[in-house]
Amino acid sequence: MIRTLNVCFDILVIDDNSPDGTGTLADQLAQNDRALFVMHRPRKLGLGTAYIQGFRHALKNDYEYVLGMDADLSHDPNDLPRLFSEVERGADLAVGSRYINGVRVNNWSFNRLLLSKCANGYANFVLRTRIKDLTTGFRCYRAAALRRIDFSDIKTRGYGFFIEMTYAFFRKGFCIKEVPIIFSGRENDVSKMSNGIKFEAFFSVIRMRLIK
Repeated sequence: MIRTLNVCFDILVIDDNSPDGTGTLADQLAQNDRALFVMHRPRKLGLGTAYIQGFRHALKNDYEYVLGMDADLSHDPNDLPRLFSEVERGADLAVGSRYINGVRVNNWSFNRLLLSKCANGYANFVLRTRIKDLTTGFRCYRAAALRRIDFSDIKTRGYGFFIEMTYAFFRKGFCIKEVPIIFSGRENDVSKMSNGIKFEAFFSVIRMRLIK
């Protein structure tokens, strides 16, 4: 779907040896798409480390803008130009927000929505960022701003990574804009957040506030 857009994006797929064949399919697509790159990792090493590897790849290759999204269509590719345009207009980070102008989520159970809202409320209470959706992974970063982030300071490996990256931008005084999106969860979707990931996110917020 990204290839149907008017903006030509280079695409990087990071595969942690996924058992569903994602890496193999990505390799096959890359054979006929010179702007599609695939990075294979030997095992599941954590969402945070995957993003940081992607950031390093983008900065090494001198990209001006870096976008991140889920590859299961929960993030609508048609929203990519809107995020990109917000950064082009001057933002350092554009966040695809599910909680602007109400709750913009489809196919989520009440419990999962409650967990997400509580996580954002808790993080905002502790960190005082006033960003309505700190935990979204649908984003566009200005590369020049990313270069000023010390990735060795980013410790969170799970979904708290997005909170930590946003807070790093917030503490630097960078311009953060929220762009309303509609998040479409898969039918009968099961959360990938283990208790360990939830605890990591909870305590990492306290660490960010106390240490940084």
